[in-house]
Amino acid sequence: MLEINNISFSYGKQNPTLNNISFSLKPGEHLSVMGESGCGKSTLLKVIYGLLDVDKGTLFWKDHQILGPEYHLVPGMEFFKYVPQNFDLMPFTTVAENISKFLSRFFPEEAKQRTQELLEVIEMEEFADVKVKTLSGGQQQRVAIARALAKEPELLLLDEPFSQIDNFKKNSLRRKLFQYLKDKNIACIVATHDGSDALSFSDQLIVIKDHSILAEGKPNELYQFPPNIYVAALFDDVNEITINSELKLVYPHQISVTETSTMKATVKKNYFKGSYWLIEVISDGEQLFLSNSSPLNIDSEVSLSFNLPQ
Repeated sequence: MLEINNISFSYGKQNPTLNNISFSLKPGEHLSVMGESGCGKSTLLKVIYGLLDVDKGTLFWKDHQILGPEYHLVPGMEFFKYVPQNFDLMPFTTVAENISKFLSRFFPEEAKQRTQELLEVIEMEEFADVKVKTLSGGQQQRVAIARALAKEPELLLLDEPFSQIDNFKKNSLRRKLFQYLKDKNIACIVATHDGSDALSFSDQLIVIKDHSILAEGKPNELYQFPPNIYVAALFDDVNEITINSELKLVYPHQISVTETSTMKATVKKNYFKGSYWLIEVISDGEQLFLSNSSPLNIDSEVSLSFNLPQ
């Protein structure tokens, strides 16, 4: 189990980049860390990997205390793997050679089989003999993930792992990767801006704001019952609406156009989103967004109803 106990970290004499961070993670469990740029997500991964020395607090993986470069000549925990945003690949060697770099040369058949297995996970079998320098940024990102998995770490740390991968590849890759991690009981922490990473593939979610933990819990619970507008806005557009004298956070899909209602709105814009239309309306001088199966006539008046979780 990973235990993070009240850690704080700052770069030099600056204000803390991480401030009193605490959480735990079980073996095989997946955690997403979300928050705006500069909130400390990437720094947190580096601290957990052992690349930075904390100002205070402690970190443990099972019975091993995680210590930084002050205590290790070569920083980084050997039973963890960390995939940064710059990938750190060998550009003049092939994809297969990059993945197999840390595998034993004494067992070539096992190394070859393991490399092939990971090429299938990242959907790059046809690129096995292609030199990394000729690949796109998204392809290099996939190779970096595969190389990190080559020796089956106990904990995988991923910093914006799908940021450069095309959408048509991203969804398939995420399904394969996170299922592979579950099958191998590999714990994972993902620093991400993408709510899909957290909602679809994480067991736990932490939201960081102003360098501290603002919210934590199960992704579906934080989505359905966000504690504040900052958390809700990480997943979707969100409206602040007073309903029965109480301020509510309401997603567009929770607002419907109905035949009759006391709440009226005027349609201002329609945005095509593929499977639905996002409708911008004005109600009592306030801008709201709702989802609808078809566009609505501009400047027409509509009645609104709400479908909120109980």
